[in-house]
This record gives sequence, structure tokens and C-alpha cells, in this order.
Amino acid sequence: MAETTIPMLPCRTSLIDSVVAFYAALGFDTTYLQKSPYAYAVVERGAVELQLYGMKEYDPASSHSGCYVLTEDVDGLHTAFRAGLKAAYGRVPTRGLPRIGPLKDMSYGVRQFLMTDPTGNTIRIGQPISEDPNHRPAPKETFARALHMADLFADSKQDLPGAAKIIDRVLGLTDEEPTPVQRLRLLVLRGDIAQRMGEAERAAALLEEAEGIRLDSDQRVLAGDALARLAELRG
Repeated sequence: MAETTIPMLPCRTSLIDSVVAFYAALGFDTTYLQKSPYAYAVVERGAVELQLYGMKEYDPASSHSGCYVLTEDVDGLHTAFRAGLKAAYGRVPTRGLPRIGPLKDMSYGVRQFLMTDPTGNTIRIGQPISEDPNHRPAPKETFARALHMADLFADSKQDLPGAAKIIDRVLGLTDEEPTPVQRLRLLVLRGDIAQRMGEAERAAALLEEAEGIRLDSDQRVLAGDALARLAELRG
């Protein structure tokens, strides 16, 4: 017997239309929608089904709800979702609500990105990149651990000042040096954070420093996602 799990996510009642429109931009079909006696919607894209229920006093800014979607084509979905959002909003929203984050290889064996709908639900889209199904502990090496923790603070917790503090601390070390790829990743993430915090001059300086790092061909392959994000942030 096969079972199916369907996430039920909260939605501020007054935002039900904008939430449905957000998922429509991502290629979801609205298979059910009611406004009375309470707001409720069902959106589906292939095997993925999300149900949203209205709450009059729900605060999107303090939302911690969401779900994880596993896929075999995370790169394809990221590209498709960004294109859909750009067509719907005239730009790719990367901060505030709604938003979509960059695609990254995580240290715990998953390639993923996060997106958050207009009512604060965060959907993680991921693809395993390791045959080890167990959740891995955080890396112990100084700069790998800093990247791991800063990613979690910036994207999962939305604690931008906390993520910035982690990166600033390790970039200020004098007794250890990151590899060129690690330095690039740290600078791009820190520049991304500065931009999201409205610190335009700080972001520009960090990204300019990242752009000046010399990488060989093998290192450029390893830093592919960071280089793509750098080009986007500098564009």
C-alpha cells in the first residue's frame, strides 16, 4: 500500500490570492480554491501537492512553516522557478517576501535552494548528491564550518547579522588561511548578505574583492555556483 504525505501550510487569509498567484508562476496548477467560509487552496505541480489554509491574524514575517521537496532535477527546477518568477514579477525576488535563494551544494550531501512564498512558507527543494543517506555533522575545518553555519544562518534562519558575524570573524583570522575557493565562497556569501541588508557600498567592495581572486580551471569548476551568484549580484 502506498502512502502520500501532503503538507498543510498556513496562509494569511488576505494573501490567499497572491499566494496562489506565486505558485502559479512556479508552474503549479490551482486544483481547489475557496474564500468562504474560510480560505483554503490546493496547488499541484506533478507529484508535489501543497495545501494552504487561511488564518486571519497570521504574520508572514514571523513564519517558521514550510516543507522539503526532493527532486532528481534541482538545477532544472531552480532555472524554471526563477524564469517563472521573473515573468510574473518583472524581476527575480531575492529578498523580502516572496523570495528565491541561490542554488548551493550543502555540506550535508544535498544540492538545494530555498524559496519563500508571500505568506512566509519556506519550501526547500533539494537533490541528494551523496550516496550516504545519513545527516552529516557540521564540518570541523575552520572555513568549511564557517560556510556551513553562515549558509544556515543566512538562508534557513534568515539571521543575516548572525551570518555576517560568522564570516567576518573567519575572514579576520591571521593564523589560518582559506583556500582560494573558500575565500571566494565566503566573500560572495558575505556580499550577498550585505546587499540583502541594504549595505550597497559594503556589498560592492566585497564582491569586487571576490572577483579579483585568481582561480585555475579546476578551482573554477569547484566554485561554479559561487561564480554564478557573483555574476548575478554584480550584474
